[in-house]
Amino acid sequence: MADEPVSTPDQVRSAVAALIGTAPQDIPGDANLVFLGLGSLDVMRLSSRWRREGLPVEFEVLTADPTIDNWVRHLDSLRPHSD
Repeated sequence: MADEPVSTPDQVRSAVAALIGTAPQDIPGDANLVFLGLGSLDVMRLSSRWRREGLPVEFEVLTADPTIDNWVRHLDSLRPHSD
């Protein structure tokens, strides 16, 4: 079964939790994901996944502020919005 496209904070949190081996609910939106154990290779995996889903994610943006809240803002800014 293919992964669903990431579109909500909960989906981003779940994707990160799977990589660092923790429960999604244990990751606050403003927590530094590197301090929680997310490595640069993990960020590359996530950014590659999101690119395959059609989102032109920028690795540098993800690593500049590695929090769920920032990543959700970044992903949301990349999606076409209907008026």
